[in-house]
Amino acid sequence: MRVMSVVGARPQFVKLAPIDRAFKEAGIDHSIVHTGQHYDPMLSDVFFSDLGISAPDHHLGVGSGTHGRQTGAMLAALDAVLENDRPDWVLVYGDTNSTLAAALAAVKMHIPVAHLEAGLRSFNRRMPEEINRVLTDHASDLLLAPTQVGMDHLAEEGLASRAVLVGDVMTDVLYQVRDEVATRPGCVVMDELGLAEGAFSVATIHRPDNTDDPAILNTVLDSLGAVDHPVVLLAHPRLVAKCEAAGIAIDRGSLRSHRPLAYPDLIASVMHARGVITDSGGLQKEAFLLRIPTTTVRPQTEWVETVELGWNVLVEPGPELVAAAQRRRPQDTDAAPYGDGHAAANVVQALEDCVTGI
Repeated sequence: MRVMSVVGARPQFVKLAPIDRAFKEAGIDHSIVHTGQHYDPMLSDVFFSDLGISAPDHHLGVGSGTHGRQTGAMLAALDAVLENDRPDWVLVYGDTNSTLAAALAAVKMHIPVAHLEAGLRSFNRRMPEEINRVLTDHASDLLLAPTQVGMDHLAEEGLASRAVLVGDVMTDVLYQVRDEVATRPGCVVMDELGLAEGAFSVATIHRPDNTDDPAILNTVLDSLGAVDHPVVLLAHPRLVAKCEAAGIAIDRGSLRSHRPLAYPDLIASVMHARGVITDSGGLQKEAFLLRIPTTTVRPQTEWVETVELGWNVLVEPGPELVAAAQRRRPQDTDAAPYGDGHAAANVVQALEDCVTGI
């Protein structure tokens, strides 16, 4: 069996790591296409080396752009790759423009598509990720759901016959990296910024709803600066560019900016923090798995279990964000809605089970 993975953004590289490892162990012929959606080395190349992922077989070098231009450029570039390689499966990850472009390119060439992280819904059509994940699910031949909630969403949309519950592959790699960095005495942000154990929050902000309007962006930064303990903002290149264009200074009050971190350093920093403040989907879940309280600067989340279990609070920028970031630690839980760390092996099994029926 020949499987082609198409990835292009930081969360997808994390998900790719356990999949690549499981495919090697199962003897599956696995090729990797990097679209170049994330082109900053700290958000791209370093993940392959840090997580032990095989080097990409193809790098499309698409780079940044509007959603239409970026998706269109990927579609055009993927046609030649798919025509030449003709895999048995194209495996797409998550909800980025790379996900949708690869799914569309493959189905139009009658190549079966499997969608990893299928069934997630925020029910907010303003989010480009929501459009990408819905369209990809309905185009795909095999839907690999990370949670029972995802399976329920797929059933409601008439897609139950294509869906398999495999668990969350990010749990696989998170547990592996957690164990690898657990023996470290501290972390990068503690060492470089002189912060004490459990006395700071880690923040990431990058979504258009929080960054495209300078007034809203300034309110978000003001809120982070008003928290009663140090907040380390890992400044995504998109955020930095938006601030520079609007003449907005990032550092203020309790807020201190820092460059993006390699994945093991990010996990180590979260493990030593008192909380996480983010608008990222993946980091909400990673923080929950590490049992670090999270404040999400969004009105909805696809990871509803983190909210239902009390470890994540959805907020608007302003006093609501400040209060949530300062709240007490929730009651401990042993709930495991995202699987037991063996999702990649379940993905292998699901693909092998489908081969004879394609």
